[in-house]
This record gives sequence, structure tokens and C-alpha cells, in this order.
Amino acid sequence: MMDVAAMAGVSQATVSLVLNGSPGAKLSDATKKRVHDAARELGYTLVRRGSRAVPEDRSNVVFIADEITTDPWMALAFEGARDKAYEFGIHVSLAVSHGDRDTEQMIVSQMSRLPLLGFIYGTILTRRVDLVPALEDRHTILLNCYDGDRALPSVLPGDVLGGRTATDHLIQAGYRRIGLINGQQGVDASRDRLKGYRQALSSNDIPFDSALVKPGNWEPLSGYQHTHALLDLDNPPDAIFCANDLMALGCYDALKERGLRVPEDIAVIGFDNREISESMHPPLSTLVLPHYEMGEIAFELLLDNANGRQAGPGHIKVECPLVERNSVTAPAILDRKAL
Repeated sequence: MMDVAAMAGVSQATVSLVLNGSPGAKLSDATKKRVHDAARELGYTLVRRGSRAVPEDRSNVVFIADEITTDPWMALAFEGARDKAYEFGIHVSLAVSHGDRDTEQMIVSQMSRLPLLGFIYGTILTRRVDLVPALEDRHTILLNCYDGDRALPSVLPGDVLGGRTATDHLIQAGYRRIGLINGQQGVDASRDRLKGYRQALSSNDIPFDSALVKPGNWEPLSGYQHTHALLDLDNPPDAIFCANDLMALGCYDALKERGLRVPEDIAVIGFDNREISESMHPPLSTLVLPHYEMGEIAFELLLDNANGRQAGPGHIKVECPLVERNSVTAPAILDRKAL
């Protein structure tokens, strides 16, 4: 499976989702084809591990989230875990701790009275966490976070590959001077998406220019302000990669103020695939933040534990699929670049 993932340029988790035919996985047809082609070329056949029984005395899972209302991500992850658990007749309870250790200790203490399969602990921002000891002593899967000792298995979005995919998409469309409006500094997602951006430039022999990278804060206003700053450069970008869709919304407003059209004059790509991205004018090309699939995988890991296949420490990185819409290429641009 590692060889298939390497040949297809995806994560092992994506290979598993494709070859298992998981109906809820939001993967592009191109990604699925790359996985099937690689598996066929390598002669790989998915080894089924047999049916996974659910012990009668472990019919519950507790999903602890630090936040549930400020962004949709933990709600999506919970739905993924819940929907997958329902296939096995398991109930998933949701508890919100707001990151308070006393609250988390109380949740674990009270919920441990249930016949538990285990805990899923998720955070709205990808980050390192310091768990209460009660969680470390039980079957716990980390979602969108990781512990400092890497002692527990964690399921994370593939932000590095996502940043590279977004930038590669712009490069393959013919753009060479690509601006990046990144997220909040010091945040894992910002660091990793910048790393992927730089990898894509390097792989295509495009020099990195720090003047093209602006530190945003995930909000539309920073996308608006930094777009103006990028356009004020002596050599402005011909495309802008916004590290989330909300900043892309502000980017659109700034471009409109400058009398520039998307994508005829400048291309824009976002990240997260929020609902609003499809309703922008033009609809925004972006990448899916795969929290639903991450929730599914986290439950699968708990079920493996229950069947004696203990998930070891380490990260499972889940691919962020590209959603192509109309903000990157247009016939006018392609014709002008061909001249």
C-alpha cells in the first residue's frame, strides 16, 4: 500500500479509501484513477482483514472537541465518525470541552461508566495537545492534533501536499508569479501550506520570492488588505493562492476594486472548500479540508484496537482533494499566454 501511495502521489489513507470504495470519501475521479492505475501496475490487491466484530461490552464512542461552533470542522469530523460507527451499530456521543482540562477530566470520568470502545479527541486548529492523564490511559485517537511524545495515533489533514497541489495547479495552468496570502503565523496549517507552496515552486524551477508571501489571519479583511499589498508590488503576481476560502473572499473584493477580473486578469485559488466558495463569482477553485474522512478513519482505528490490531503511534495524513471551478483558468488567459 505504501508503494501504491508513492506511485499515485497520495497518502496511504487515500489508497485505503479508494480501494475500499468508501462511499463518503470526497475524492476526485482523477485521484481515484491514479490509485487504481498504480495498484494495477504494481499488481497490488487489497488484503481484507476480515470482519471486525464489535465487543458487546464496548458499544459507545465519545468524541471530545475543543470547539464546535466557531468553524464547521469538528462538526464534520464528528459526522464522519458517527456515520461510520452507525454501520457497526455503535453510538457516538459528542462532548465540547472548550480546551478546559477540568472539563475534559470530568467528561472522561463520567463517560467511562459507559461500555466504551474508546475516545476520539479533536481540535478545531491543527496543533499539539497536552492531554489529561485519563485520556492517555484509555483507547484514544487524536483528530487534527497530536501529542508531544507521539505516543498516540493521530489523524491529520495533508496540508503540505495540499499547499503543493494548489500551487502546482496554478503552475500547470501557466502562471509563474504566484502570491500566497497565508494564515496566522505560528499555526501548523500555515506552516505546512507554505512548505507545500515552496515545494511546488522548487519542483518547477520557479525562484521563491518572499515579497509574494503575506501573513494573513484567516479572515476576509486580511485577504483584502494583502491583495492590495501584492498588487502594489513593482512586479505583482499573476495568480494568488489564499490559504483559506475566507481570505479568498476578501481577495475577490480587492481585485474588484482594482478593476481586475478573475480569472481573466488574475487567478485565485483557496483552501477549505467552505460552502461559500461555490457561490462566489466566479466559483472559487479550492481544496477540501477532509475532516469528514478524518472522522471516519479515527473510528476505524478505534475499531481496529477493539479487534486486537493496536494502532501504533504516528500520523495518518489525509489528502486534501482539489476542487476545480472557474477562478483559475479562462480561455482569454490561455489565448493571451499562447501569444
